[in-house]
Amino acid sequence: MANESSTIVQRLWNYCNVLRDDGVSYGDYVEQLTYLLFLKMADEQTKPPFNKPSSIPKGLDWQSLLEKDGDSLEVHYRHILETLGREKGMLGVVFRKSQNKIQDPAKLKRLVELINAETWVGMDIDVKGEIYEGLLQKNAEDIKSGAGQYFTPRALIKAMVEVMRPEPGMTICDPACGTGGFILSAHDYISKNYHLDKGQKKFLKFHTFKGWDIVDNVVRLCVMNLYLHGIGGDESPIITGDTLISDPGDRFNMVLTNPPFGKKSSITIVNGEGKADRESLVYERQDFWATTSNKQLNFLQHVKTLLKMNGKAAIVVPDNVLFEGGAGETVRKKLLHECDVHTLLRLPTGLFYAQGVKANILFFDRKPASEKPWTEKIWIYDLRTNKHFTLKTNPLRYDDLKDFIKCYNAEDRHARKEADRFRGFTHDEIMQRDKVSLDIFWLKDESLEDSASLPDPDVLARDIAENLESALDQFSNIYESLEEK
Repeated sequence: MANESSTIVQRLWNYCNVLRDDGVSYGDYVEQLTYLLFLKMADEQTKPPFNKPSSIPKGLDWQSLLEKDGDSLEVHYRHILETLGREKGMLGVVFRKSQNKIQDPAKLKRLVELINAETWVGMDIDVKGEIYEGLLQKNAEDIKSGAGQYFTPRALIKAMVEVMRPEPGMTICDPACGTGGFILSAHDYISKNYHLDKGQKKFLKFHTFKGWDIVDNVVRLCVMNLYLHGIGGDESPIITGDTLISDPGDRFNMVLTNPPFGKKSSITIVNGEGKADRESLVYERQDFWATTSNKQLNFLQHVKTLLKMNGKAAIVVPDNVLFEGGAGETVRKKLLHECDVHTLLRLPTGLFYAQGVKANILFFDRKPASEKPWTEKIWIYDLRTNKHFTLKTNPLRYDDLKDFIKCYNAEDRHARKEADRFRGFTHDEIMQRDKVSLDIFWLKDESLEDSASLPDPDVLARDIAENLESALDQFSNIYESLEEK
């Protein structure tokens, strides 16, 4: 199966390299594939053994594309995209604001023929999903911004889901879903670890998952990714929009998310003189503990709101969420009091496509109101000190997270034992720290002690680049705060 899918990925990807000469980016290519694959599979479902009525209006379907050639093909393809973008339900989500980026009709025809040569619906769901995931992965590797910036390593997602243990009948949300990695991994975990009856399978397909993302193109890729994995129906489980604007009213058993990095939420406005100004967005919400323009602190508060009572969350946060004063200190105190913040995984650098990111995963459960703080002890696993990963030469693998999974002890969190990289800190110990900081390390950094055991040049170069990025980020934050005054 892996061979079959990798062959098709390679074939489709090789063709992308041809299109790059015409200025078609990797992201644009995957997007065009999304439109064409959707049309092709909708067409396949109208034929035996499925014989379903077509979800695509007549004259805008796959067959109508096959009949065209030359300029008329390009014109007709544009017409299809524009018309389907105005439809309701999943069709509207996939084709919303869609545009043809392949201007050469001969190359468009070749891509149509490439997709037409495969029977996509007949493929095992895993193969289809693997093909699309393979393309998304390649796209993330080859671009250093946009969707690739937030592409969470699949090994990390798998480990997070493994310790969170989603179950049949749960509702699961990702308020910053990107291309759907957490949703797919949770779906895979439930499918493989439980014998589901008909009702549970139906619930898993149609009612378990919900996601938000602010970028149209990313939502499109996500919806297609879920569709290829057999998740969702005519209505899209993914919503386009700024999830932080308001409380959606929905509550979930589980939230798994990696919100976008970048400290500020901002919008660009044009003033009376025609100059563009960036304004920080401050979300005034009754359900938030603190009002701030810090995007990560807002996401953390938003995740707490989304949880049902006793619901469980795992959220990727940058280091500033752990130590920042002001609103940061307020949010940490409230979180420790109102939720059981039981685990913090300190991640190594070199995991994300945005350089300079020092990130962590916070695991917590929402609890009912109480005078006594719910967090009795927070356990911290240090996967950062003396660990060096790169995106290509030494990527993070699932095996690198096995010790964390073992220490986490999802079977019985109350029977945890301290280890070299795993320590527990009581609520009182945390409260006595300056600004209630969770930025805690205890292992000695070997690179500071022994210059003879310097890491590889590529690791050193990456560390230098990341430190420079980090410094620039801090300078820009100081500059912004001075401007605000």
